[in-house]
Amino acid sequence: MTYHFNFNLVWRHFGRLGWGLVLSLELAALCIAIGMVIGLLGALLHVDGPKRLRPLVTAYVEFIRNVPLILLVYLVFYGIPSVGGFKYGPTESFIITLSVYAGAYLVEVFRAGLDAVPKGLIEAGKAIGLTPFQRLVHVRLPTMFRISLPALGNSFVSLFKDTSIASVIAVPELTYGAQWINFNTFRFVEVYAVVTPMYLVTGYLILFCLRQLERRYAITKLR
Repeated sequence: MTYHFNFNLVWRHFGRLGWGLVLSLELAALCIAIGMVIGLLGALLHVDGPKRLRPLVTAYVEFIRNVPLILLVYLVFYGIPSVGGFKYGPTESFIITLSVYAGAYLVEVFRAGLDAVPKGLIEAGKAIGLTPFQRLVHVRLPTMFRISLPALGNSFVSLFKDTSIASVIAVPELTYGAQWINFNTFRFVEVYAVVTPMYLVTGYLILFCLRQLERRYAITKLR
């Protein structure tokens, strides 16, 4: 039996894919922003916080990193509302899940960046009379972000691709739009032949922009 390609039905519903891609980018940007806050706080607690809090940060990171994201999505969307009585929609549920997931990975990225800050810079800050808070804000954090740029770029692209998992709880992002078209037109090959380049090109553009930042600001050699 010969398969006949027909992209007309896909183009007819292309609006679902276009708006789905926009939502995917919005979800990725928001979750990355929240995840960076979580990751930075976790890294600071692990590096500079009380020693009794370090096991808690480590437990959070290890739990999130060793549980599949799709299971976390189901746990937050179905499990927590059933037990705790919370009410939220699928989009809000996924934002919570992906933000916490991103935060766990960014804790390690930022922690490694803080550890890599040259001791000489910190000593120089002390020599000119900066307080510990001033050294953190003006010396350690700017240097840490520059050191972490390569790892951050890879994490951001990975998190953008992870937004596709939102389709399992009916968040109308790009993959969900592709599934809707497939279920209603049975044009499986055509719809994913269109969606795959959309992910590929978007991911490449994100990575390209981040690489430009990396070339401009990243620290390539530390003494």
